[in-house]
Amino acid sequence: MGLKKYYLKNKIEVGTDEAGRGCLAGPVVAAAVILPNNFKHPLLNDSKQLTEKQRNLVRPFIEENALAFKVSYVFEDTIDKINILQASILAMHKAIEKLQITPEHIIVDGNKFNAYKNIPHTTIVKGDAKFMSIAAASILAKTYRDEFMQKLDEEFPQYFWKKNKGYPTKQHRNAIREFGITNYHRKSFKLLPQQLKLEL
Repeated sequence: MGLKKYYLKNKIEVGTDEAGRGCLAGPVVAAAVILPNNFKHPLLNDSKQLTEKQRNLVRPFIEENALAFKVSYVFEDTIDKINILQASILAMHKAIEKLQITPEHIIVDGNKFNAYKNIPHTTIVKGDAKFMSIAAASILAKTYRDEFMQKLDEEFPQYFWKKNKGYPTKQHRNAIREFGITNYHRKSFKLLPQQLKLEL
């Protein structure tokens, strides 16, 4: 079962997806990708199905061969203000807005999206495993976010972000217990199971 090229034929269609929704720290990152009709790559799939090495192999191929792509970041302070779902949608809007080509249709991974300008959109559950442009967006969002967290790791090695990328691993939670939180942590998230004891 291969990935489909597009949801609507003969339309300039953009696929969009985000990475980092479930993290305790760092931005939520979204990508928007418009692919040419003849696009194919043997590894292209939902980023969660690929290893880090495979994602890093596919990413430059997507960047070189996409008709247009953009990546955008929404940071902790905004996530804390508007909530993670709205921040994820905002990141997708920002990525679409920066594209050099205006799409005629938007396909979105998941089941929630806010209308963007007057461009029709379709939400697709598990879209990153069904459509090429969403899969490509999921790979870009994930690799850009991972890179960002690896850079932050140099500043805050005690949280092991190089390894956990800000996700709620046991190691990450233990570090929060021991060292408290950084500016990069999302204060609206339940950072520890017993949040009440945490001195914020």
